[in-house]
Amino acid sequence: MNQARLIRVIIAEDHTILREGLKALLSGEVEVIGEAVDGMEAIRLANELKPDLVLLDLSMPRTNGLEALKEIKRSNPAIRVLILTVQKAEDYVRAALEAGADGYVVKESTSTELFQAIRSVARGERFLSPAIATTLVSMYLGSRETPSLKSPFDALSSREREVLKLIAEGYRTRDIAEYLCISPRTVEKHRGNLMEKLDLHNIPGLTAYAIEKGMVS
Repeated sequence: MNQARLIRVIIAEDHTILREGLKALLSGEVEVIGEAVDGMEAIRLANELKPDLVLLDLSMPRTNGLEALKEIKRSNPAIRVLILTVQKAEDYVRAALEAGADGYVVKESTSTELFQAIRSVARGERFLSPAIATTLVSMYLGSRETPSLKSPFDALSSREREVLKLIAEGYRTRDIAEYLCISPRTVEKHRGNLMEKLDLHNIPGLTAYAIEKGMVS
């Protein structure tokens, strides 16, 4: 009797320790056929290797996970994409699902939950961490009660959200520019846009806002 083929997976995670840990954890459960350290590499590997599933972090340098998700789904609709992230804020969940994510798992999940998510998404089903399902219910109920109200966070671009997160984590302008492969002047422009859109006027204010949104702990 033929043995069932393992699910072919690409891991897209910029932190080396986490990526290697995931690969070791998944060994024997799936076949890891590629590893990406940023969004651009995730897109390239998806196009070249045609995996069954991409395990994708949202916060990555160069092209972020959300933009990578959109491009992977545009070029390869059959590839399943499972988001694995620390982000639990409803804005991130909504953006990922609208961009075509097939599942959304938070990094605090157990290995059992991650395995279940991978198998479910690979079968063509949707999977959401219980914490995310709760967020979606709240989001749905909130949209029914106050359909005309939108958070200022909704007005932020994906790049502005990345810059906000890095500012809140204490990175300097030069470090953010290097991490995102953009110029320091562009970082300063994004910071100015953030202050204007959020009506906040200093770095401590931006940091407190990011913490409130669950972007950093």
